[in-house]
Amino acid sequence: MSIHKTVLLNETIEGLLAPQKAGKEKLVVLDCTFGGGGHSIEILKRFPKVKIIALDQDKNVWKQNDIRISFFNENFSDLDKVLGNEKVDGIIFDLGLSSDQLENSGRGFSFMKDEPLLMTMKENPSSEDVTAEDIVNTWEEKNLADIIYGYGEEKYSRRIARAIVIARENAKINTTQDLVKIIEGAVPGVYRRGRIHFATRTFQALRIAVNDELGVLQKGLEKGFERLKGGGRMTVISFHSLEDRITKRFFKEKEKMGLAFLINKKPIKAEESEIKNNPRSRSAKLRIIEKS
Repeated sequence: MSIHKTVLLNETIEGLLAPQKAGKEKLVVLDCTFGGGGHSIEILKRFPKVKIIALDQDKNVWKQNDIRISFFNENFSDLDKVLGNEKVDGIIFDLGLSSDQLENSGRGFSFMKDEPLLMTMKENPSSEDVTAEDIVNTWEEKNLADIIYGYGEEKYSRRIARAIVIARENAKINTTQDLVKIIEGAVPGVYRRGRIHFATRTFQALRIAVNDELGVLQKGLEKGFERLKGGGRMTVISFHSLEDRITKRFFKEKEKMGLAFLINKKPIKAEESEIKNNPRSRSAKLRIIEKS
């Protein structure tokens, strides 16, 4: 079982299913980012008749034996292949990495450990898969600066990109700590001592680039909406502004076209009590849409 603390649990479930009287109907929910299974397991506790179709790119997350959960080791951008012609009553996207993936995957998601610089969601990447190691050792300086700024919103992106290029001329950048030391030397002292760790935004940018997270999210939203029944709801929990922007734009377009309506005009955020118990929930934003 993952040690991941599920964010906005009640708000997500109530926004997704409560209005549909899920306890009285045999509904099907697609959990596009199963992770530790927090949302799905709680849905089944509250609504025993619901059937869950769960997706996750990392097969290590699947340790459950509940026959009401059908698990598929797939990226949610391929949800159409999993569902075929089946339509569902609810869809969950929780776009946060689980604590387990961050701390125990051994794939370099965390700058707090010294691990191979992979950052891929795949458990066993093939030689064709791009890794963070590939990016920092082979991409041109301008491209590095562009992704660190564009995906990480890092104001020192150019300085960091320049430092990476200089460092790799002397030795290949192999591990997370190799990269952390380079970033540390590239940014001002006051930035190193800031509230947010100085490597956070660069690591986020590399992870997004490696996994094409923004492109995958766009595909997942489009395919998910197609497979949603009329009256069905989609919930999206995002953790940074780029994901939230894509979700907000997608939802507003569907509303403008008369294909759906927004359940919440503004994103739902975690209450102080949840933030105190789980600091990662501070940046979470929940948006909910209902298909017409």
